[in-house]
Amino acid sequence: MPTTVASLAELTTLRLGGPARRLVRPSDRDGIVAAVREADAAGERLLVVGGGSNLVVPDDGFAGTVVAIGSREHTTSRDEDGALLEVEAGEDWDALVAASVDEGLGGLECLSGIPGSTGATPVQNVGAYGVEVADLLVDVTLFDRRADAVHTVPAADLGLGYRTSRLKGADDEIVLAVRFRLTADGLSAPVRYAELARTLDVEPGTRVPAADARAAVLELRRGKGMVLDPADHDTWSAGSFFTNPVVGTGTADEVARRVAALDQRPVTAWPTDDGRVKLSAAALIERAGVSRGYPGPDAPVRVSTRHTLALTNRGDGTTAQLLDLARDVRDRVEAAFGVRLVPEPVLCDCVL
Repeated sequence: MPTTVASLAELTTLRLGGPARRLVRPSDRDGIVAAVREADAAGERLLVVGGGSNLVVPDDGFAGTVVAIGSREHTTSRDEDGALLEVEAGEDWDALVAASVDEGLGGLECLSGIPGSTGATPVQNVGAYGVEVADLLVDVTLFDRRADAVHTVPAADLGLGYRTSRLKGADDEIVLAVRFRLTADGLSAPVRYAELARTLDVEPGTRVPAADARAAVLELRRGKGMVLDPADHDTWSAGSFFTNPVVGTGTADEVARRVAALDQRPVTAWPTDDGRVKLSAAALIERAGVSRGYPGPDAPVRVSTRHTLALTNRGDGTTAQLLDLARDVRDRVEAAFGVRLVPEPVLCDCVL
């Protein structure tokens, strides 16, 4: 049944956003489909919310129906190749990762501590510490609003890329469930990320107990304010607000030249499979003169005191203030290095 909500801030990790015209909280697949069909039949605008960890909603709210996904369950089936993990869209992501590690499964541990729901992970192709959802995803069960039908789509058909998929920024297909292929020997995926390898004191490429990898990832994320804590405003964010820009080699060389001219440390860069270069957005922000805690302790919305990629609500901020800060950071980087940062969260009725 429809319920009311004082503010969509209650449904987002930023704790920002105005009221919805109508809110429903279905607890299973059939309820999700029914709620979407009802909104469509009424000609209502629709916003589907999972964990709200990657969503920016305006201060005046959403003039339509909000469907808050509440389906929570996962099942594991083991075979000679490892294990298949099927998960309902509303399952809390980090709780799922913890459960998979407890069940002796490997693959998801490097994605520990990421807030939000499981159904959102293929939409964004969530990734961290050398692992992406695309590495593990088998398929996704979707409700296709145009065809008014439920069907399963293989991972290869989802257009998965760096922090994107064909589902991102679209609302015609609603994720109902997700399946992952994991290992069942209790070991992690090969440790690819140098920072994580150093924390674990292993060589890159080593497999370690999945529980050890999870603990190390959580330690690293907490140090950056990237694990949700209701009492810690440094975690009231949407995680990384900007994606790492992928640029041509000429642009990367120009950025390096400009950084050197400023007598700054080089910007971390990684070669991509298509011959381009991925630059560290956090490093670009710092080299452009935006420090942790910017613009200062009295600002209601500011850069995290632990990580320059996170924009945080200090408790009494507004979405308008968040967007002003995001524009400021973006424009400073572009003016300094000629690279325009792109937001990672979904901006609902917001313009950056």
